[in-house]
Amino acid sequence: MLSYERIFENNKKWVADKRSTDHLFFEKLANEQYPEYLYIGCSDSRVTAEEMMGAAPGEVFVHRNIGNLVVSIDLNVMSVINYAVKLLYVKHIIVCGHYNCGGVRAALTQEDMGILNPWLRNIRDVYRLHKDELDDIKDSRLRFDRLVELNVKEQCINVIKTAAVQQQFGRTGYPIVHGWVMDIRNGKLIDLEIDFEKELKGIQEIYKII
Repeated sequence: MLSYERIFENNKKWVADKRSTDHLFFEKLANEQYPEYLYIGCSDSRVTAEEMMGAAPGEVFVHRNIGNLVVSIDLNVMSVINYAVKLLYVKHIIVCGHYNCGGVRAALTQEDMGILNPWLRNIRDVYRLHKDELDDIKDSRLRFDRLVELNVKEQCINVIKTAAVQQQFGRTGYPIVHGWVMDIRNGKLIDLEIDFEKELKGIQEIYKII
């Protein structure tokens, strides 16, 4: 068990380790960040973006919330996307979910979740949109996994709907939006192979902002 005191001991060791390999590590880290990736993931404590991507500090701009949701009225995620696109000029936006997600599981639970209700409703709406496909899956684990995947896809579409992404892509050809799932049972990343330009074209009639 990680004690509170141990955290600061670990931090001292981490600082020493970094300086031992590069004595200017923190001076470099204090400079401006120029990440090419925005990662929108789940708050789950078992899933860390940089570690599973093998990324160094400064390479990934990270936002996390329960269920890796991109909700248009959530000023937090919308501000992150705008900052990443308009000021950091990220080239890739990744929405990453994971199997055995507690948020998705909670959304499938038919009971009052209190303050979580309006948040989880966004995942329940994904189920509603894909109810026929999901109900045809008899194996409950496979149905759960598929909802995780579909939730990632819908959140990718929500990213694509934003003005910042559409306008910047129109000007520069970036960012590209990707959907991933991390299989927490073996640690592997799965690219859902979202066809960004096809999805962008598919929403243009209704959501075109360029």
